[in-house]
Amino acid sequence: MVAETVRLTPPMMLDIPHQRTCACSENHISCADAKDWIKGQIGVWQFNYEQRDMRDKNVHPATFPIALPKRWIGLLTHRGELVLDPFVGSGSTLVAARDLGRNAVGFDLSQAYVDVATDRLRQIPLVAEGGIQTAVAADARDIPRYLQPDTVDLIVTSPPYANLLNRKRKNKSRRGDERGNGQFLKVEQYSQNPSDLGLLPIDAYQVEMKAIFRGLLPLLKPGAHCIVNVPDMWWENHRITIHIAVIKALTEAGYEFRNTVIWDRTNIVNRVGIFGWPNNYITMGTTFEYLLDFIKPLAS
Repeated sequence: MVAETVRLTPPMMLDIPHQRTCACSENHISCADAKDWIKGQIGVWQFNYEQRDMRDKNVHPATFPIALPKRWIGLLTHRGELVLDPFVGSGSTLVAARDLGRNAVGFDLSQAYVDVATDRLRQIPLVAEGGIQTAVAADARDIPRYLQPDTVDLIVTSPPYANLLNRKRKNKSRRGDERGNGQFLKVEQYSQNPSDLGLLPIDAYQVEMKAIFRGLLPLLKPGAHCIVNVPDMWWENHRITIHIAVIKALTEAGYEFRNTVIWDRTNIVNRVGIFGWPNNYITMGTTFEYLLDFIKPLAS
C-alpha cells in the first residue's frame, strides 16, 4: 500500500481495516509479551531518538520520538487493529503503526504537516502485515465524519499545548551560547489558523478539547485506550497546568482517567540552563512531560 495524502471534500467515510490479524487469545488486550508488559507498568519512561525521527523545528516545532507511540501501540493493540492520531503533525504515530503492523489514520489541520507525514511513510518500506497508514488534511472536530463508530482500538496523540508556542521564545531553559540559537525570539506556533487549538488560552482550550474528544469517544471500541501527551507551561511566572485541563476535558467528555506516565526527557535535553536561580524555584518543563491514559468505559 503506497502512502497517500488524503484530501476528501466533502468528508466521506474512510475504508480502513480494524480487525485483529494475530493469533492472540481473545481476552488479551494486545500482542505485548511479558517483558514489554513489565516495562509498560513502570510509571516513568524514557525514549531515545533514532535516525528516522523528525527533529527539525523548522518543519514542525513539537514532535515526539517514534518510540513513544510505538510503545503505546505495542502495549495496547493487536496487529491489524486501528490506531487514530487526531493531531498527527509530522506523522510519527503513523510510522510507529507501520513498524508494528497496525492500521492507522492521522488527521491534521495543516496540509503542510499532512504532506510531511505522507512523505515520511513513502520512505519506509512496507513490512509483512504492515497495514494501511493514511494522513488526512482535516480539522479534528470533523473526524467523526470520516470513521465508523466502534472501530478505533487506540488513540495516541500530542495535541497543541494551548498557546504555549504562540509567543516569542526566550530560551530561558538554555545555557550559554545556546540561548541565541535559531529558535531565539521565534514564534513557533503550528499556524495562525483561527481553528488552531494552539492559539487558545487555557480555559478556551479546555472547552475545545472537551468538544473534540467527546466527538471521538463513539469511534473507540469499549475499553479502548486514549493516550494524550502534554506538558505544563510557565506564563508570566505562573504555572499553567495543561495536563489538568486535559484530564478535566476528557473526563467531562465521558472518558475514564486511568494512569499517568511521566515522560522523563532528561536523556535528550542538552545543557539545561540554571532557570530561576537563586530566588525562584521552578521545575524545568523541558525535562518532563505527561502521558495521560484514558479509556472508553465498557458501559459507554
